[in-house]
Amino acid sequence: MTDARIDYVELPSATAHELTRGFYAKAFGWGFTDYGPDYAATTNGTTDVGLNGQPADALAAPLPVIRVDDLEAAFDAVSKAGGTIAKPIFSFPGGRRFHFIDPAGSELAVWSET
Repeated sequence: MTDARIDYVELPSATAHELTRGFYAKAFGWGFTDYGPDYAATTNGTTDVGLNGQPADALAAPLPVIRVDDLEAAFDAVSKAGGTIAKPIFSFPGGRRFHFIDPAGSELAVWSET
């Protein structure tokens, strides 16, 4: 997994989704693509930002997301290294991913296009 890198950060915005989106647009000129009524993301940077406004799946903190070529190999490597799987592999618009907790208690996600 030599190409594994953080290429996405998901931010919680469930309580003020449109205000959060408007803030980043005004402050930094970021444009967002909508992926449903409660999710929007930038799609033009080397590290993009997603705004998660889904109340049922609300984040408690920013979620770094690591991109890999082989999701199953990453899942196995995280498990063998001592990570705790928080969400098993699931599909989403754009690919598949899983979430894990590292030994310090931080939650991260790993994704792949396939």
